[in-house]
Amino acid sequence: MSTLKPPSELRQAVMSLRPYFVRAAWFSIFSSLLGLAPSGYMLEVYDRVVNSRSHLTLVMLTLVVLGAYMLMEVLEWARAEIMHEAGLKLDEQMRNRVFSAIFEANLKRIPGGSLQPLNDFRTLRDFLGSPPLLALMEAPVSLVFLALVFAISPVLGWSAIVGSMLQVFIGWLNERNTQPPLVAANRSAIAAQQYADGSLRNAQVIESMGMLRDIHRRWMDKQREFLGLQAIASDRAGGYQALTKFLQTTMGSLLLGLGAWLLLHNQLNGGAGMMIIGSLLGGKVLAPLVQIVTQWRTVVNVRDAWQRLEGLLATVPAKQETMPLPAPRGLLQVEALVASAPNGGVAIIKNVAFSLPPGEVLAVVGPSASGKTTLARLLIGLWPAASGKVRLDGADVFTWDKSELGPHLGYLPQGVELLEGTLAENIARFGEVEPAKVKAAARAVGLHDFIMSLPQGYESPIGREGAMLSGGQRQRVALARAIYGDPVLVVLDEPNSSLDEAGDAALAAAILELKTRGTTFVIMTHRTSVLAVADKMLVLRDGVMQAFGPRNDVLAALRQASEQAAAAPPASPAPPGTLVPAA
Repeated sequence: MSTLKPPSELRQAVMSLRPYFVRAAWFSIFSSLLGLAPSGYMLEVYDRVVNSRSHLTLVMLTLVVLGAYMLMEVLEWARAEIMHEAGLKLDEQMRNRVFSAIFEANLKRIPGGSLQPLNDFRTLRDFLGSPPLLALMEAPVSLVFLALVFAISPVLGWSAIVGSMLQVFIGWLNERNTQPPLVAANRSAIAAQQYADGSLRNAQVIESMGMLRDIHRRWMDKQREFLGLQAIASDRAGGYQALTKFLQTTMGSLLLGLGAWLLLHNQLNGGAGMMIIGSLLGGKVLAPLVQIVTQWRTVVNVRDAWQRLEGLLATVPAKQETMPLPAPRGLLQVEALVASAPNGGVAIIKNVAFSLPPGEVLAVVGPSASGKTTLARLLIGLWPAASGKVRLDGADVFTWDKSELGPHLGYLPQGVELLEGTLAENIARFGEVEPAKVKAAARAVGLHDFIMSLPQGYESPIGREGAMLSGGQRQRVALARAIYGDPVLVVLDEPNSSLDEAGDAALAAAILELKTRGTTFVIMTHRTSVLAVADKMLVLRDGVMQAFGPRNDVLAALRQASEQAAAAPPASPAPPGTLVPAA
């Protein structure tokens, strides 16, 4: 027996807005019914005022219809406010979840880790007060209008139904012919925007090496593709919109002419006035359908945004709340670790295992592409392992709630990233700025004197991505951020790549200082200056651990292997066609 699939997160959030939809629907019904006021006023003026020639009757009818107009506008305003509140409620329920999903997708290198889901969410939120949705709420009143048309004449009623069916058919044609180019245009627009964002992030490289012309040409190709597809969809949609409006206008005249023909044959209930009323009511029957068809592009955009956002939330499920864990002390254990990049098939780290007690410094060395950066991301809990675990005081780092664990960790990625704000905010990780801790971290990396020389000191803005700082200064700020608050585990990926000798010395002093307080360090490096403060060394090659142990022992083993390789006689060239075994 098949079980019903539970509704998605997004669907549940929209379903929770049902009270707002119900209230707005009732306001829509009453507002639409008040839309009969002009027809009633016209009928009463022709019937009562013209025949009785009473000024008082005219004044009273005018006051009544003006009151109806005012009430209708109040109901429209109230409906708009209700749907605005519904949009705010949806935003409150889902904004953090959407942002977290985008962040998680970016970490895992899966589609959706961009700003597009935020645009999709805004599209959904804005749709709650859009004309197509409000027209859909008015659709039930069309049945009332249709019943009134049938009361005037069944022939008029069936004619209105035929007109409605034609409108539905036009809507179906509009969907079938505009959806493919419109969906393709949306995808091309996203691709062009992402390409432009990537180009802006690399503006210095593009400008310095004269790449702008070619980059601009490629962006223009993507933009032309998007504009061409959008033009095709717009042309088709415009044709169907024109056909829809033509049908609505023609339908009103046809119903009027048909009403006159029925009147001449004494088949129209209510007399000559009903000829005009029937024509007006028939037009109102078609009004919601016309509104939906003319706004079909909005409907398609919302549907696509819904599918993309729902797919992202399904791919990146919400994290379950975990039991709070005690603060870690810094015991790091790596157990038979095998891992690849997220969604990647080739293993980068292969069966790496080691252990570090609190307060020890491990230097990880190896050639480029040996897996050092991947290991750093695994140690800090950014990437999942295919097998094995990284444990801190016995707890899995990857599943540990980062908001709880984060203050106890420090991380410096290979590509330094700073956020727009002040120096103090960046060092304090954009939490509550504690001046004593900020200054202690800055002093530890030799940054305090430079900061105090600035006019605004620690309140100096660094600009977007730290543009106001040099490469070495950015790296020192990132180092200060990593050691802020005396974390128990600090992972540094090439921490001295942009540092001079003074910076190297400050880094070594900071590591020794925090080591005395029990901080565990793992440092990925190509430079030997950091080895002086290391207790242990790990040698990686092609993701495999070649050596691990006390620093001096590993260095001695590496030196001995190098001497043996140098003393070995050169190998004679192999004959053609002979297979040479890999070293």
